[in-house]
Order: sequence, then C-alpha cells, then structure tokens
Amino acid sequence: MTKEFRFGIIGCGVISRTHADEIQKIKGAKLVAVADVAADCAKNMAEAYGVDGYSDYQDLLKREDIDIVNILTPSGLRAEIAIAAAQHGKHIIAEKPIDVTYEKAVNMIQACREARVKLAVISQHRFDKSTVEVKDLVEKGKLGKLVLGECAVNWYRTQDYYDSGAWRGTWAMDGGGALMNQSIHTIDLLQYLVGPVESVFAHTATLAHERIEVEDVAVATVKFKHGALGTIVGTTSAYPGLSSRLEVFGTSGSAVIEHDKLTHLYLKTAEPSSNLAAKNLDTPDPATVFGYAHGLQIEDMMNAIREDREPLVNGEEGLKPLEIILAIYESARTGKEVTLPFKTVQTAQ
Repeated sequence: MTKEFRFGIIGCGVISRTHADEIQKIKGAKLVAVADVAADCAKNMAEAYGVDGYSDYQDLLKREDIDIVNILTPSGLRAEIAIAAAQHGKHIIAEKPIDVTYEKAVNMIQACREARVKLAVISQHRFDKSTVEVKDLVEKGKLGKLVLGECAVNWYRTQDYYDSGAWRGTWAMDGGGALMNQSIHTIDLLQYLVGPVESVFAHTATLAHERIEVEDVAVATVKFKHGALGTIVGTTSAYPGLSSRLEVFGTSGSAVIEHDKLTHLYLKTAEPSSNLAAKNLDTPDPATVFGYAHGLQIEDMMNAIREDREPLVNGEEGLKPLEIILAIYESARTGKEVTLPFKTVQTAQ
C-alpha cells in the first residue's frame, strides 16, 4: 500500500490556500494541521479545511503524525522555522525565496542535511509545460549556442498591498521588493534555462510607493558563464499589471514564454508550419497563482521521499536565484559590477 503523507502548513497567508487546495487534490496526501502566529488566521483556515489549528508552530512540529511541513511565512522567518522542523524530523517545502540572506539559507540547507530530511524550495514554474519543453530544446541543442536571455516581470501592487502587513516591503522580513518577492520565479527560470550567471550590473529604485524600504523598480544586465548576455527587469509599478515574460535566443532558434505559456518558438531546422507564433494572446491577471504547478512540485516531494532521491528543486537549487538577486542589490548599492558567487549575508541597504 502506498504511504499516505500527512502535511502541516505553517503560515496561513494568501498563498496557504493554494498549497492546501493542491494537497487536497493529490492522492496519498492529507492536510492535518495549520499554524499561524495570528490565532484568528490559524483558526479560520483550520475551520475552512477541517484540520487542527495552532498559534504556535512548535505545537504543530511536535506532532508525530506529520511527515511534511510547508513553510509559507514571511521570507525572513523561513530558515528559523525550517531548522526547527528538521530537528523534529519533518521534510520541508519552503515557499520562495528560501530565506532573505545567503547565510540563513545555507544554515537551513545544512540543518536539513544533518537531520537527513528533504528540503524543497517552491519554484513551481520549473514544472510548467512551457518550461519543460524549452529546457528539453536547450539541452538537446535545438536552439544552438545561447546568446541572449531576457526576463521582465512588469506587475502592479497597490500601496494597500504593502500597507497590509508590517513585514511587507522591509529588508528584514521581505528581503527585497519587486525582484525578491515578485520576480524571483522568472529570474530562477532565466538561470535554469540559459545557464549559470557570471556577473550582474544593476540599478534599483523606489519610485511609485511610500513607506517601503525596498525597490519597486529594478533593471540589471547579466553576463552568463558560457558567454551569453541578458537582462532582468522587475517592477510592481506597471499599472494595472502587465506580463511576465522570458525570452531565450540562440543561434538556431528562439523561444518566448509569456504568462507561463510558450507563445513563440522558432527553430531553423523545423518546417515553417511547425514554428509557433501565437498572436492575440489573452492577458490574464498577473497576480493569479497557477496552483496546478504547486501541486506538481508537492507531488515531486512525495515521490522524492518514496524513491529516496533529491527533490527536483532542492535547497541548493533554491539558493541560486537568491544569490543572483542579492548580487543585483549589491551592484545597485555600490554602482559596480558584481561577480558571482556572491555570498553576502546583508539585507539592509
């Protein structure tokens, strides 16, 4: 009989419902408890899903019947909670970013290794059909030598969004702004598809919002280790909220992913009729969370435990986009090009 995995969720904010809904859809998965320091939030979610609720996550971790803990708290708290979960023998799924400093992220990874538990960091768009297809084309050399990779996340967040929680828009808890919170998935896909980053040069600014410490506009140029160049653009100031877009260009082909869909694909070796050039695209709300990919990543963790292998996006993989973003912040702060690996532990600018 296939083992049933029992889940606990720590952090009952907006994304928690996506995780809970996807857990409920997966055969062999069961949500049994939730926790949030805001007792009302924990109570409301516990009642909505018919599970136990706690205001102290330690009480959830003490339960011997929980196999996997999903950590969905403010970013700057994830390592602390993950280390405690690892010490209780729980496998861990952490939302992005893994945490807000390199040091805390590494400590989190090491704690999981020492406790012999598995750690996955949410990067659900690696599981999208579009990403899988482009990754396969890159690895098979169908795009030729990669020469340019560009990503842009032109989204919008109201002032009320930042005012909705004291932690939002702070270096200590949010770890950054438009890049760290909104653009990190697309930045992860950029390095995943185009390759490791060698250096960045960047500018960031806070131009459209008040009472936040972090950036709402950022631009960076990128050098990849194999020679390609690239750009990263991220904003939460593009009213009313436009696209997320990733473009990969090689000597033998081009691919464009927009709104998580493969919208343009051109291959020199393909028949003209097989090249894809989508037009008149519908523009969905960029704030929409496509939960099905979360479900695929949760299933991957369950299979990783069954097969005693690494999750496809483990702690080390989750560290990669964090390091790129930290390097961008350092470049913007100093006005200099920053070379990776960049292992700063600073968050304050």
